[in-house]
Amino acid sequence: MTVRRAALSTTARIEVFNEGRDPQRLAIKYAVMRHDAFAFLRGTCHLFYEDLNASALPRAPLVWCCGDLHPQNFGTYKGDNRLAYFDLNDFDEACLAPATWDLVRFVASLMVASKSLGMDPKTVQTLVRAFLDGYTIALGSGKARWLERATSQGEIRSLLISLKRRNRKKFLDTRTQLVDGRRRLVVDGKRALPLKGNERARLRRLMAEFARHQPNPGFFRLLDAARRVAGTGSLGLDRFALLVEGRGSPNGNFLLDLKYQPGSCVPGSHGVPQPVWSSEAERVARTQHDVQAVAPALLTTLGMDGKSWLLHELMPANDRLDIAHWRNDVAGFIEAVRTLGDIVAWGNLRAAGRRSAALPEELIDFAKKKSWRAPLVAVARESARRTEDQWREFAASTSPVHREEAQGPLSY
Repeated sequence: MTVRRAALSTTARIEVFNEGRDPQRLAIKYAVMRHDAFAFLRGTCHLFYEDLNASALPRAPLVWCCGDLHPQNFGTYKGDNRLAYFDLNDFDEACLAPATWDLVRFVASLMVASKSLGMDPKTVQTLVRAFLDGYTIALGSGKARWLERATSQGEIRSLLISLKRRNRKKFLDTRTQLVDGRRRLVVDGKRALPLKGNERARLRRLMAEFARHQPNPGFFRLLDAARRVAGTGSLGLDRFALLVEGRGSPNGNFLLDLKYQPGSCVPGSHGVPQPVWSSEAERVARTQHDVQAVAPALLTTLGMDGKSWLLHELMPANDRLDIAHWRNDVAGFIEAVRTLGDIVAWGNLRAAGRRSAALPEELIDFAKKKSWRAPLVAVARESARRTEDQWREFAASTSPVHREEAQGPLSY
């Protein structure tokens, strides 16, 4: 990895990592990443771990990590019991790793995000302390809990209330239009792009084969599909929005998200042994089942064209936290960050003892120690500064691929 870093510029490393992705969505990704250092961090998880000074981190028990931990990878969703939850909601980079890896990425992301919001160094220190306090206290309790609407506050509470009140028809109306009494996806160039080549035929075959093995095959009858634009790090990978029959047309239709899973970029950087999975999609789905309080609705894995895919119910982008809401509410930001620390700890505890992860007793002992916090913050500060330097280099790059015009703003 040292040779690679010495031989290639930041921009070249990014281009190599993203080689082969859909050019249209990749152009959108690069446009977003140029916006500020926090957007750049979200789009370059691979750089973060390739450059991470892992040897300077204190020893820590192995846990099932999100892999790409930052504030905007938390959000609300409907569980398979149809109740509303707020939890970690992105596991594309999930892996078995020391607990400090998720923590150092999150702390670094706080430092970068806070600077983008114009917050002073003292506020940043308070945010970092709040997150680590929330994490260690929750981990030290040894009991995994979950966030409830009645006990949540601020933006998190607003997201949970909004999700509970959501009407299926109103949500469908934001993503589809009625044509001769039947719904069709709105292909607006922002959240959805038209299919290419034989993608429609491939998706019809995939869903027909999948439906054949389900208790209610008619539920998954494909009505329409589009290439989906969502996220930052995964932009450019194959991803589709699917409109299916659900509980009946037109207002009982369901929207699904189908996403290709190429593998985590995290463990390869530092050689942490991983379990053997039947597919990369299984890695994501299994970790999500283990770490979250309740799995999302319709979460499952599929195979198509020799690739593994993750399928789940599509949720709107505004169900994720948006740090911009706290630009003028520092107290609200601090409280939310403390809660995110709780959530990370609860996830570690739920997955404790699974497939080589540390047992709860080891996690409790780790939480009692204070010596690991200062060196972790030092490594995070080093990573945050490096991220900001890399973003400036990338933003100033004249590489032709960066000058491609994005087809409208990204809808997070």
